[in-house]
Amino acid sequence: MQLNRLVSFYKTMGDPTRVRIVALLAKGPLHGLAIAGKLGLTPPTITHHLKKLREINVVYDRRDKNTVYFHLNESLIKQQSQVLIQLLEKREEIETMVETSLESQKVIQNFFSKDGKLKNIPAQRKKKLIVFEHIVEGLKMGKKYEEKEINEYIKQFHEDYATIRREFIINHYMYRENGIYELNPEEMWAKIDG
Repeated sequence: MQLNRLVSFYKTMGDPTRVRIVALLAKGPLHGLAIAGKLGLTPPTITHHLKKLREINVVYDRRDKNTVYFHLNESLIKQQSQVLIQLLEKREEIETMVETSLESQKVIQNFFSKDGKLKNIPAQRKKKLIVFEHIVEGLKMGKKYEEKEINEYIKQFHEDYATIRREFIINHYMYRENGIYELNPEEMWAKIDG
């Protein structure tokens, strides 16, 4: 689930005219002038609202000779409402994720300078893992790195590249084989809460 898409969907749908258009299209496809007539609005107003609904894929259009008909994407609407139901069911899980995210942001602000340099390696394991996850974000999954490349990458953040490189291996962020480093899948990474 992408939070941005969900927010965009509900933001766009939070307009009474758009809800009325969706209700009309639920009965079947219509062209813009028909929608304008049924809602008592001008065609440019309807065009504006249809454009917004098209941006979030709630409606799509099909041309029939010279007329463009708008159709409702019912499966997307059902999917988005299902996502909302799942959010309600996973409320505690989401609250924990938000709290963890806020805590991570705070740690990153405390340990990294404005120019992105790591001030010092945290002593506390939890904070250390947050810092390392932040650093490995810039590495590409599936790419093989030579030790020299990893060293140069880490030096952007901190001069003690050897310690951090070793921590990447110890905490399963990466694995090393014949001097070549590669990111492990996130599921293998050391857990911050564990």
